[in-house]
Amino acid sequence: MSDLKNIGMNCIMNTYSRFPLVITKGEGCYVWDENGKKYLDFAAGIAVNSLGYGHVELIAAIEKQAKTLIHISNLYWTEPQVTLAEKLVENSSFDKVFFCNSGAEAVEGSIKLAKKYAAKHHPERFEIISMKDSFHGRTIGALSLTGQTKYQKGLAPLLSGVSFVEYNNYEALAAAVNEKTCAVILEPVQGEGGIHPADKEYMRQVRKLCYERDIALIFDEIQSGAGRTGKFFAFEHYEVSPDIATLAKGLAGGVPIGAVLAKDCFADAFAPGDHASTFGGNPVAASAANVVLTQIFENGLLEQAQTVGQYLGEQLKLIQSKYPGLIIDSRGLGLMRAIELTQPALPIINKCIRNGLLLVAAGSNVIRFVPPLIISKLHIDECMEILSAALSVK
Repeated sequence: MSDLKNIGMNCIMNTYSRFPLVITKGEGCYVWDENGKKYLDFAAGIAVNSLGYGHVELIAAIEKQAKTLIHISNLYWTEPQVTLAEKLVENSSFDKVFFCNSGAEAVEGSIKLAKKYAAKHHPERFEIISMKDSFHGRTIGALSLTGQTKYQKGLAPLLSGVSFVEYNNYEALAAAVNEKTCAVILEPVQGEGGIHPADKEYMRQVRKLCYERDIALIFDEIQSGAGRTGKFFAFEHYEVSPDIATLAKGLAGGVPIGAVLAKDCFADAFAPGDHASTFGGNPVAASAANVVLTQIFENGLLEQAQTVGQYLGEQLKLIQSKYPGLIIDSRGLGLMRAIELTQPALPIINKCIRNGLLLVAAGSNVIRFVPPLIISKLHIDECMEILSAALSVK
């Protein structure tokens, strides 16, 4: 074990079960460790590095902005932030944007916005309905909406007024809604819960219910958004639109950022002093995100994610057919996919790492595939070859 790993183990809080790798550089869809070993990266910082590594335009934008203005308070306007907000509004069904620094912060902002809207229009409402097996972040508020008790141990009491219903079960949701319900939150594709896409009819029913009852519908697009599924928002696959949505992860290609997007009637619930973020939408992060959006909307990256994502799904189905006793399901959308195993995922992931492929789990027996959006079919073929070899070893 290198000195760096030993120092890290002594100095950094033990909140991650880290792989025994020190990653030193990246280029395209590959990274290298301290020993010069090369890895094909199908984890991408857990769905973050949408443009891969060493992207020329991304680096140039960050460098240029860092030389000009790294940070200024949100008491002032900056061109990168305003441009980013305009791009997001013009390419979505939303009217306003709030910027923060992470997915968890975006969820916190969405909670506050939904509660502010309810306080303004329905003061008796304060409860939120979330989904079982969901994941919304690690802050106390976001964790309170997370439908997996393993993340909540030792942290009680959490936010009150939160209930959980089965995902993709409209009857359960409709039965849970009452006169105190102010919001419903769900992931169009459950990420940490195992890469489970929502059913189309379910999404339409949920949208109709929330509209009729004037309940804020929040879609958590932190992992599934920013082009990950072949649409900018995963909810576009379902031909519905929420009142509020959250973005983060891949939005700035690796620079920390988060965003809450909302329709005017909900966004208007915020007034100066109601919410803030010191670093939210800072010039460097916004400049990076503008490059990502240019690649997505103007340079064909969305179409690339659709085409190559479909190919990834086809190849995973082929792998499933080769190992029917080991793989019980293959699912997902675009470049957000998974295989579910009949055994723990970690041993397979470790075998892949030894052979030069980085993967990440989504639950104890699910392997997740969330590569950079610039991935090619040749990269997918390389991934399948290493994966197949790992699955075939007894």
